Amino acid sequence: MESRDGTSSARVVEQTPDSLRLEHRTSRETALAGPHWHPEVTETFAVRGGRLALAVDGTWHSLGPGDIVTIPAGAVHESRVEEAELVMDHEVRPPGHHRQMFELMFALDRLGRLTRSGVPLDPLALGLLWRFQDGYLAGPPAILQRALLGGLDRLARALGHHRRLARAAGLPADTWDD
Repeated sequence: MESRDGTSSARVVEQTPDSLRLEHRTSRETALAGPHWHPEVTETFAVRGGRLALAVDGTWHSLGPGDIVTIPAGAVHESRVEEAELVMDHEVRPPGHHRQMFELMFALDRLGRLTRSGVPLDPLALGLLWRFQDGYLAGPPAILQRALLGGLDRLARALGHHRRLARAAGLPADTWDD
């Protein structure tokens, strides 16, 4: 998976029923993920090059080569590239829909359907992306997110929007079927 401008990529190293391991590369300073949390997912980040700024429950950490951080389920976290040429390993346990989330995010980017800050321009794609993150945005109540963003996801699926996006990105139509 690669961004439209070639500055960011994610490669699946291994996926099992218990975990998803990815390698991320980013050649520019940028936000990676805004504040969010996962009720059941634990994530581990291991920096191999560059620097990653990572906040966990409001405390910022600057991670460099050799640093490893595990974020437990329920912890609010966000991240940004602090120094270009970031290379990091990312493990997600259990994998949930994270692979689909990265596939969709990179597809939307390649199609030019993201804002400058990485938010989908299309509300139905936003609903699909929200579902695949296996968690919640920090701030808005979870019940409200399930109603609004979950409703957008259900509408996108009912209209076949997820299949049209997959085809537009050159992927099999059933890429994001569940």
